Amino acid sequence: MTYGKIFAWHMALLSSLSITCAYAQTNQPNQATDEVLVQSGRLTQRQFDAPTSIYTIDAETIRSSGPQVNLSDVLARAPGVVAFNRNNYAQDVQISIRGFGARSAFGLRGFRLITDGIPATTPDGQGQASTVSLTSAEKIEVLTGPLAQLYGNSAGGVIQVFTREAELTPTAQAQVFKGSYGLERNDWQFSQRMGNVGFVADYSTFNIQGYRDNSQAKREQLNSVTTVDLSADTRLKLIAIVFRMPFAKDPLGLTAAQFLTNPKQAGNFALANDTRKTVNQEQAGAVLEHKLDKDTRIQARIYGGNRDNLQYQAASATAGSWVGLEREFQGLGLQIQGKHNLSHGKSVDWVAGFDQDYAGENRQGGPAAAGQKTGSINRKELNESTNRDYFAQANWRVVNDWTFVTGVRQSNVQLKSKDDYLTDGVNGSGSVNYQAANPVVGATWHVNDKLNLYVNQGKGFETPTLSESVYTKSGNAVVGLFNANLVPSRSQHLELGSKWTPSPSTRFDAAVFRIKTDNEIVTSLSVGGRTAFTNASETLREGLEFSARHALNSNWRTQLTATVMSAEYASGTALAGKSLPGIPQKQLFTSLSWAEYGFQNASKKPLQGKTASLDWVARSGLWANDLNDASGAAPGYGLINAKLKQGFAWGQANFEAYLGVDNLTDKKAVSSVIINQAGRQYFEPLLPRNWVIGISTKLNL
Repeated sequence: MTYGKIFAWHMALLSSLSITCAYAQTNQPNQATDEVLVQSGRLTQRQFDAPTSIYTIDAETIRSSGPQVNLSDVLARAPGVVAFNRNNYAQDVQISIRGFGARSAFGLRGFRLITDGIPATTPDGQGQASTVSLTSAEKIEVLTGPLAQLYGNSAGGVIQVFTREAELTPTAQAQVFKGSYGLERNDWQFSQRMGNVGFVADYSTFNIQGYRDNSQAKREQLNSVTTVDLSADTRLKLIAIVFRMPFAKDPLGLTAAQFLTNPKQAGNFALANDTRKTVNQEQAGAVLEHKLDKDTRIQARIYGGNRDNLQYQAASATAGSWVGLEREFQGLGLQIQGKHNLSHGKSVDWVAGFDQDYAGENRQGGPAAAGQKTGSINRKELNESTNRDYFAQANWRVVNDWTFVTGVRQSNVQLKSKDDYLTDGVNGSGSVNYQAANPVVGATWHVNDKLNLYVNQGKGFETPTLSESVYTKSGNAVVGLFNANLVPSRSQHLELGSKWTPSPSTRFDAAVFRIKTDNEIVTSLSVGGRTAFTNASETLREGLEFSARHALNSNWRTQLTATVMSAEYASGTALAGKSLPGIPQKQLFTSLSWAEYGFQNASKKPLQGKTASLDWVARSGLWANDLNDASGAAPGYGLINAKLKQGFAWGQANFEAYLGVDNLTDKKAVSSVIINQAGRQYFEPLLPRNWVIGISTKLNL
C-alpha cells in the first residue's frame, strides 16, 4: 500500500460522503454532536480545532459498555486503535495504537497511559490497563499522530482517563452485574461537594470463573479523587488508587491444532504448574493548578506508589518457575501555559515544562513445581528506569484562517540492572542511557466554521522496557542477562487529516498517516513465560482512519469508525515485505442506537425509558509470527453485539437495568495472539456467545 494510494482513498472517501452530508443538512434533527475540550498535544483546545487525530469516549458510552472491567471494551470504537480482550486477566488486555504496542505479550507498550494527570506508564514505557477505574470515569481521550510525541518515550499514542466531578449534593451509586462463565461485578460509589471540597470514592469488585480452563480471576479496586478549591484561582486534586488481584489464573496460549480441537482448554503445562499471577498496587498523587492571571496558569504534579507482582510460569510438565517483582515508582512534573495576544487580533498559545519519573523494582525468581516455590532463588536483581524530559509547544494564530503548531521534547531515559545473584558465575548487570530530541510541526487551515484541514509531522522514539531489556536470547532459550545491544526505535510520523461538521448532528473525521521506523523493537523469542527482543532494521506503516457520527433524529443515532493500515518490514532484511504481527490490516466498528425518549445528554441526566444498540465489530486476519506462515495465521471475524437498557425512577432513586449479549451469532475466532511464542502457542480464543445482566441505582441523599 502506497502513501499516494491512501491519500487518494482519503479524498475519495470524503467525496463519497457528500450525498450523506447533503441529506444531513436538509434533515437536521435537534440532537447536536457534542464539542469538548481535549489535550491537543500539551495544550487544551476544542477537539474540532485540534490539529491532530484525537477521539473522545464519554461517560454514557463507557457505562453502556456493560460491566466496565476491560479498557478494550470501549476502545474498539476509536480509529487507529487495536484493542483485544485476551480473556486472560493474568496478562491484561492487548492494545496498540497505529501498531505501537502490538508486540506486547503482557501489559501495555508503545503508548502512554495517563489517569487524572498521573502517568500509569513507567519511564521505560511499560504500563497496565487493569488499574484504570472505568466505573467512575467521565471521559477517555485517545490521541494519535505526531503530537503524541510531545509525551516522550513510547508515545505512539496517548490514552488519558478522567474521573468524574463530584455531585453538588451527596449521591450514592451502586452497580451489580452477573454474566456468563461466573462473571460477577459489583461497584459502590459516593460523591459529595461541601463548599470548596469535592469528593468521589469508587470501590469495585470483580470475579470470574472463566471460559477456558485455568482462567479464574478475582479483583478489587478503590479509586478516590478529592478536589479542593483553595481559592478562586487555585485548585488541588488528590488522587488515591488501591488495586488488589489475589489471583488471576493464566491459561496460556494455544497452538492452531489445540484451538481447533478445543478452545476451552488451557495451554501446555498450565494446569500442572498452576500458572497464575498475584498483584497488589497502591499509589497516590496530587495535581495543583493555579492561575497567575487571566492568560497564564501553572500546573504541578507529584505522585508515588508501589506494585508487587508474583507470577508462576510453566516450563515443562513437571517443573515451572516463579518471578516476583517489588516495584516502587514516583515522579513529578511542572508546566506553565499561557496566551500572548499580538496585534490585529493575532495570538499564540504556548506551554513549557518538564517531567521527571522513576521506577525501581526488585526482581527475584526461582524454580517451582505444581505452582509452589521449590528450592532456593536463582535470580535477584534491582532494575531501575528513570527519565528527565523537557517539552514546549506553541500554537500560532498569526495568519487569518490558519493555525501553526510547533513543539519539541527533549528526553533522557536511563535503564539499569544490578545483578545481586552471582553464585551462578554470571553477572547479568548492565545499564544504558538513551537521549532524543523529538520535534513536531504542523498547520491547520480553518476553511470555514464547519471544515478544518490539517497536516503535521514529527519524530519520536521508543526505548526497550525493563522487562524487554533484562532477557537475552541464547540459542533456543531466553536467559536472564541484560541486553545492552537493544537500541531505541526512531520513528518519523506524517499525518494529513480533516474534520467536518456539515450539520449540528453530523461529524466526519478522517486522517491518513505514514510512519517510518528505524530499529523497530520486535519479539525475538518467547518461551517459558520469558520473552527476548531484538531490533529490526526498518518498518513502514501507512494507513487511513475514519470516524463518523450522525443523529438521524432525537431518537436514533449511528456511528462508524474504520481503520485500514499496512504495517510491514522494509527492504534490506530477511523479513522484507512481511507484515508486522499482531496488527490487522482492516478494522470496522459500526453502531446503531435508539432511545425511547431521545438522547438528551444521558451522561448528565438519569436514563428514562428504554435504549437499545446493535454493534458490529469486524477485523481482518493477522499474523502471530514474523514469518507469516500458516501456523501463525489468525483469521478475521465479524461480531454482532446487542445491548438493551431500561431506566426508571422510584422515589428519590433512579435505576437502570441492563442486558447485553456479545458475539450474538456465536462466532468461533481468535481474540488475540502471543507474538512469536516458541511453542507456537500463539492463540487466545474469543469468547463464544455470552451474556451479562445488571442493575444500577443512583440515590440523592
